[in-house]
Formats: sequence, C-alpha cells, structure tokens
Amino acid sequence: MTTTHDGFKDYVLDQLADLRGVTCREMFGGYGLYQRGTFFGIIHKGRLYFKVSPKTVGLYKEQGMKPFRPNAKQTLKSFYEVPVDIIEDSEHLAAWATQSTRVTKA
Repeated sequence: MTTTHDGFKDYVLDQLADLRGVTCREMFGGYGLYQRGTFFGIIHKGRLYFKVSPKTVGLYKEQGMKPFRPNAKQTLKSFYEVPVDIIEDSEHLAAWATQSTRVTKA
C-alpha cells in the first residue's frame, strides 16, 4: 500500500538518519517508527507524532501541539504532534526522538 505521504515519511527518516536502529512499518493507514524494536513515533497524514510522558508532554503543549487523533472518535494522548521547526532541524529531531524512546523504555 502506498500513501500520498511517502515523501514526508522519507523526509522524516532522512532527518532521523543519525539515530541508529530506526525503522519504519506501515500501520493504521500511516507508519510506526521504531528504534531497535521500541515503538516511539507515528507518521499519519503528513504529520509526525512522538510518544510523550508526563515529564515531556509540556514541551509539546508549550508549542501548541495536539495529541494524535487518528479519527473523530479516538485520541491517543500518549502521542503528540512534533512541531515543524523541530522536524526541520535533524539534531533537535533526533534529541526529541531519543527522549521518546526513553519514555517507552521507562
């Protein structure tokens, strides 16, 4: 299955290239991001979401980011949208991704 947002997925993966062990799998009409088997991110409809914790969710909320909402009836508050300026800065994006993998492992 190929979606219209494969270019965005490829861009995100390129931006995360310095983070070792990152893989991507198709799921729920989007993609799941993993680092060495740890699920930490979602690419859905041209947007990127990372796993958050009570300690990290403030970073996302401060920038006006919203939780992952795959449809009108479902909201996953454990994943928040990553700001565009972070996505565009590969160093910051890798740091945020690392933080998200730690949340999952904790």
